[in-house]
Amino acid sequence: MVSIIIAALIAAFVLTVLLSPIIIPLLKRLKFGQSIRVEGPQSHMKKGGTPTMGGIMILLSILFTTAVMQGFFMSWTTEAFLLLLVTIGFGIVGFLDDYIKITKKRNLGLTSKQKLAGQFLIAIVFFLVLNNQGFSTAVAVPGTNWSVDFGWFYLILVLIMLVGSSNAVNLTDGLDGLLAGTGAVAFGAFTVLAWNSGMEEAAVFSATIAGSVLGFLVFNAHPAKVFMGDTGSLALGGGLAALAVITKLELILIIVGAVFVTETLSVILQVLSFKLRGRRIFKMSPLHHHFELSGWSEWRVVVTFWAAAAACAVVGIYIEVWI
Repeated sequence: MVSIIIAALIAAFVLTVLLSPIIIPLLKRLKFGQSIRVEGPQSHMKKGGTPTMGGIMILLSILFTTAVMQGFFMSWTTEAFLLLLVTIGFGIVGFLDDYIKITKKRNLGLTSKQKLAGQFLIAIVFFLVLNNQGFSTAVAVPGTNWSVDFGWFYLILVLIMLVGSSNAVNLTDGLDGLLAGTGAVAFGAFTVLAWNSGMEEAAVFSATIAGSVLGFLVFNAHPAKVFMGDTGSLALGGGLAALAVITKLELILIIVGAVFVTETLSVILQVLSFKLRGRRIFKMSPLHHHFELSGWSEWRVVVTFWAAAAACAVVGIYIEVWI
């Protein structure tokens, strides 16, 4: 099984790299360039026009590698289909968002209601299929033998996890290589955790996404030649949460994905502070922009966040595997 997991990671990495000479020039010809937020850091204005929607490369790599691995080396299971459904489904929502941004020449695509509607619909289908299979609604407390059965409230938890994770990961996609690196670390951690739990399909799928994201990082590292856009970020966030649910590691997601959680909290705290006190806590949110405006180079911020993500992944694995 370890050899299949490694093969999936390598195959996805190579496929993403091979797709880049096709997809990136195509995005340029179609003039699918990134629109930069006017209210964002001024140093980012020079990135305007960089090809976006590069998440297509990631999704194609995930789709093809998963099909090959499941078709030739493993048997298709409900869990494998669901993981693919959520990842590709959220990716399609992101694609529509990106496409509208580009065609309308603005930084806003789908409305928040439209985006949430699509995400919630996919999350509900995901839950209903799992529930029909008799999936456990108990949630284990990391590092203990305790668990709490949520019953039908488990639906609420699943919705919060999938939609929340998708949007949290999306917020992290703000610097060259930031999400690609932290995402690869998170999926690498869940590959280990899924394998340790005996969830072979989940381990292979997680390794596939890790490989795809690492392949994308080759072209997304500073200075980025392509951005993944919402096409990639929404898909990665949804896929990560789906993995946490399938492997019954719901709460471990908070630890492994602590960077994404922190980024989201920085936005929430910034908004609340400004509305309640008329003052901002950070120079700009999400948090990575605060460090940028504090004088850190973009590369320093990215590497620091990568290191933080790696530390969180190690802690998550340690709690689940050794405690």
